[in-house]
Amino acid sequence: MTTAYSEEALKALMLLALDGDEAAYRRLLTALRVLLVGYYSRRMAAATKADMEDLVQETLLALHSRRSTYDRKRPFTAWFFSIARYKLIDHHRGRGGRRLTETELGEEIESDFSEDTLTARMDVERLLDGLSPKQRELIRQVKLEGQSVADTANRTGQSESAVKVSIHRALKALGERLRGAS
Repeated sequence: MTTAYSEEALKALMLLALDGDEAAYRRLLTALRVLLVGYYSRRMAAATKADMEDLVQETLLALHSRRSTYDRKRPFTAWFFSIARYKLIDHHRGRGGRRLTETELGEEIESDFSEDTLTARMDVERLLDGLSPKQRELIRQVKLEGQSVADTANRTGQSESAVKVSIHRALKALGERLRGAS
């Protein structure tokens, strides 16, 4: 079974859209919007909601204008996220963040955009979707973003013990789901 965010599902929607299926194109844009919000929020912590929304819209417009260049034999997500990456670089350059663009983004891009990395990220997102919103956010903050338990507890208004217990339970649930899926 494929989810709305898997390479297979997104590529299938793109191929249908290229063949003229408007409903598939709308579903594709909706799914990509969700992925872009997550993608940009992890990379633009200091951005305003309006800046992020503008960047999401610019990326979707770029997809629309470049969709005819998509090679049907290649993975769709790698192609799409390369567009998103360049939009992010343009955004930072437009804000005078040339140094940030050249150093941090340059290093991140090299490791972040292989097909395997993109597939792994989508797999992690699918796994996290099975958790409660509270557990999902705690896992993202502490385990994926590397924030401290103390900082996360302060931000969420919970005790450190409650954060640790919630993370432990979430990881246990993920482990059970993975063992059951094997």
